[in-house]
Amino acid sequence: MPKVLEIPKAFTPTGGYGAEMPAPVLADCTDALASNIPDFRGLWRAIDVRVNGEVAPATLKVWQHLERIEQAGNRVVITAGGVLHDMYADGTFENGVNDVMAADFVTPISISATFENDVLVLRPRGLEGVEVKRWLDGEHLIWEYSTFFTVRLERLT
Repeated sequence: MPKVLEIPKAFTPTGGYGAEMPAPVLADCTDALASNIPDFRGLWRAIDVRVNGEVAPATLKVWQHLERIEQAGNRVVITAGGVLHDMYADGTFENGVNDVMAADFVTPISISATFENDVLVLRPRGLEGVEVKRWLDGEHLIWEYSTFFTVRLERLT
């Protein structure tokens, strides 16, 4: 059974992964979570979407959002919307997400990741002030995509 550092980082396949999520990246990892990191592991489904505090229109694609979060040590893998965003939450761009945007599966992104007060904070390079956050609120996961929208998700597994 491999340790977290022995498992190569995963990246989004050309054109995205399609309709079916790929196999988990950290499934065989033997490392536990770092002691100061909340447990977001599981398959999550959107149950509430807000834009500017108001319920978002049902036509907004994020209502269909389904994501899988894997964790080991300070490593986090988020698989959703056709992309695999594999990162170490150490605050560096080098070990953060270096992949493509889910919007087109082509545009490169570089994102640092940290855990701050039990919140996973992602900061895209070159977009000062923009943050994407995830945190637990009771049994739900909250995903705040900067000022664009906020999603409440329920854990399916």
